[in-house]
Amino acid sequence: MKEKKLISVILYLYNNENSILDFLFQITKQADLLFEQFEVIIVNDCSTDDSVKKIKSAEFLKSFQVSIIQMSFHQGVELSMNAGLDLSTGDFVYEFDSVVVDFDINLIESSYRKILEGYDIVTVSPKENDKISSKLFYKTYNFFSKSNYKLRTDRFRILSRRAINRAFSISATIPYRKAMYINSGLKIFNIEFEKIKSTKLYGEKQYLRNKTAIDALIIYTNLAFRLSVSISLLLLLSTLSIIIYTVFIYFGEDKPIEGWTTIMLLVSGSFSGLFLLIAFIIKYLSLILELVFKKKSYIQENIEKI
Repeated sequence: MKEKKLISVILYLYNNENSILDFLFQITKQADLLFEQFEVIIVNDCSTDDSVKKIKSAEFLKSFQVSIIQMSFHQGVELSMNAGLDLSTGDFVYEFDSVVVDFDINLIESSYRKILEGYDIVTVSPKENDKISSKLFYKTYNFFSKSNYKLRTDRFRILSRRAINRAFSISATIPYRKAMYINSGLKIFNIEFEKIKSTKLYGEKQYLRNKTAIDALIIYTNLAFRLSVSISLLLLLSTLSIIIYTVFIYFGEDKPIEGWTTIMLLVSGSFSGLFLLIAFIIKYLSLILELVFKKKSYIQENIEKI
């Protein structure tokens, strides 16, 4: 028997005309086998190819409830998926950040069965991550994070409505959903899989990824605090070394222009550290300003039903 829960499937779309129909066919076929009611929300992040045109002309989608959110301009996966979450109405929500299907499609059912066991978030992740930059980011994040759960690359996740409500209750905007979820205090389970084929991963522009990574490290970890402390300790050591150097010069035979070397080292070292600390403070204040005062951080053009 099909499950009676209402399910939302949110998909991020950006220039995927070569793979979007195959992805939607597999996802909707599996969802139709499992659930009596489900909606598909496609968030088009201003694609410049024929992705949307192909979706609208696909006959197999006509029998399903499919909505397309048109973003006003390219805003990246995080803001776009936030728009999809706001529109979703399902008791459980699947999030697909990309159209990569290098996993067994039956994992869609496995993740749903697992969340029924009492978890609020179930992620599906490859055992190995091929990208060096991603490995470095996740290792850095997990080292400085206080969460009991580890952040890692995943292909999709399923969330309970409680998890989504908890995330939005913590912050009016969600700058990085994955980090927000593991810091929500709810039960999380991760399902690992072996990749079944190699598929190119398409995503948002690199500068948006870098910005999201930096924001996540500052908001959800104590990396900036530790760096500030480290800089302060370096300045302290520099000051002590200058004192030792001053004493050595004072009792030595060779004397340069009195006070010049010591003053220059002290001033340059102090100001360099001060500027770095100010940079961290400014970054913190800008993020706090965005999180506190911005109710909607994305801009969408319209919503279409197909």
